[in-house]
Amino acid sequence: MSAATATPAPAHVTNSFDFEIAAPFARLAPLFGPEAERAWAGEHWDPVFVYPHPAKDTQGAVFTIQHGAHTAVWINTLFDLPGGRMQYVYVIPETLATTIDVSLHAIDATHTAVHVTYSRTALDPAANDDVKARGEADRNSGPEWKQGLEACLRLEHGN
Repeated sequence: MSAATATPAPAHVTNSFDFEIAAPFARLAPLFGPEAERAWAGEHWDPVFVYPHPAKDTQGAVFTIQHGAHTAVWINTLFDLPGGRMQYVYVIPETLATTIDVSLHAIDATHTAVHVTYSRTALDPAANDDVKARGEADRNSGPEWKQGLEACLRLEHGN
């Protein structure tokens, strides 16, 4: 097989973003659980929990999310609220695998820094363009996450 006709390797991209929120660490960290995220992530975030039942933000949670015409299976592989670390792995079968790492640290008593890293891998070279496009979108997601969290915190504060 010549190099010109070789099947391309599956794409892999890693992108990160950072932002700060004017909220105490202890108030912000729980909002990164899949159930609590409903309050700020928008209408597209609608996890259907397989485990635990009833839904609860916990390490080992398994849930599904619709991504367009595809159903992704998500696993919460790390949920360490005191340490400010959360990790999710999700797979869209035959398309892509994604790892999302979230880490938080208190800047001071009223401000928290958030760092998010997405790593995406195509499971089939036919998904390479999709993986690259999602990676580009990931890199630019910080303002959307920050805006959603700030709106949620103001809403909670008003109650």
